[in-house]
Amino acid sequence: MLDRFKVPKEDQIRISQDSLRASVTAIFKKMGLESEDAANGADVLVTADLRGIETHGVSNKMADYVRMYTSNEINPRPEWRIVRESPGTAVIDGDRGLGIILGNKAMSLAIEKARSVGVGIVTIYNSAHLGAVGHFSMQAANEGMVGMCGTALGLGILPTYGAVPRLGTNPISIAAPAGDEPPLLFDAATSAVAGNKLRLAARVGADLLPGWVASKDGTPIMENAPVPEPGEYHMLPIGGTREQGSHKGYGFGMMVEILATMLSGVLPNMVDPSAKARHYFAAYDIAAFTDLDNFTSNMDQMLKTLRETKPAPGHDRVLYPGLSESEDEQERRANGIPLHQEVVEWFDDLTGKLLVPRLVRM
Repeated sequence: MLDRFKVPKEDQIRISQDSLRASVTAIFKKMGLESEDAANGADVLVTADLRGIETHGVSNKMADYVRMYTSNEINPRPEWRIVRESPGTAVIDGDRGLGIILGNKAMSLAIEKARSVGVGIVTIYNSAHLGAVGHFSMQAANEGMVGMCGTALGLGILPTYGAVPRLGTNPISIAAPAGDEPPLLFDAATSAVAGNKLRLAARVGADLLPGWVASKDGTPIMENAPVPEPGEYHMLPIGGTREQGSHKGYGFGMMVEILATMLSGVLPNMVDPSAKARHYFAAYDIAAFTDLDNFTSNMDQMLKTLRETKPAPGHDRVLYPGLSESEDEQERRANGIPLHQEVVEWFDDLTGKLLVPRLVRM
């Protein structure tokens, strides 16, 4: 994540990850979730914070989820069901359940199917926000598989040349295990900047870069600018402008709609604004394609080659997707998760009202 989105050191409060898990789990239980679901939801959020994915950790999402549960927008105990199934596939009606809760179940099913037939693919409709899609791709990677995950929700992204938003940020991810190297994990929105990063930028007072957003008439804003007021801008696909490749980001966003929405047999938000979130989970059993040890050895050689690539002037090193997140996780497990003081104050207020464990400062 770019430094411009990170919490300034003067605003940081380091929190124990065990304490954060305990508080988030307890809050979810107060929202009506069963204990196992509450713990799984906390794991998705806290793991994002441990890996430096603060856009999808507690800072940006916990308040949203509490609001959605208290307003009955999402169902704390969904009676999700499989509506269509084959040996290698399944489609799930999520019964308005939160995606970070249902995602673990869906990827577990995809992994089970992959063990049986080599590849497992599961889609969900009638759900809510999925959180960091890379979390579920890593769920498969931790089982010796290649994992993929994507999600489609909302309308905030302009199609290339468009003046009306037609897509969500539609993130997609892939994870693959390695041997000695940290695993590869690529997780990115198909918009020029993730929507949650705009909230982080507003919180820390950072400007947006050229080509990230457009004015209300669809004209890309091509200079550094503060985060506009809500309703005064639209977001752009990866690339920003056609000349910089926005048609590629637009196409990637459509890929997610095909995999998550169309394979679920439902309409996207651009056609049905009332549509809930749709998700896509895939697991590829490496052993069905090649020897697992051979795969991880080959991954090590590729990732090591990338990591040892000579950097360009002005840069310290070359990274590969997942390397810096792995390093952040090690550091934050040891030294605590840096949360913005405003976020800690929100937790202190809510945990006091709900009579659940407070956050422990380190």
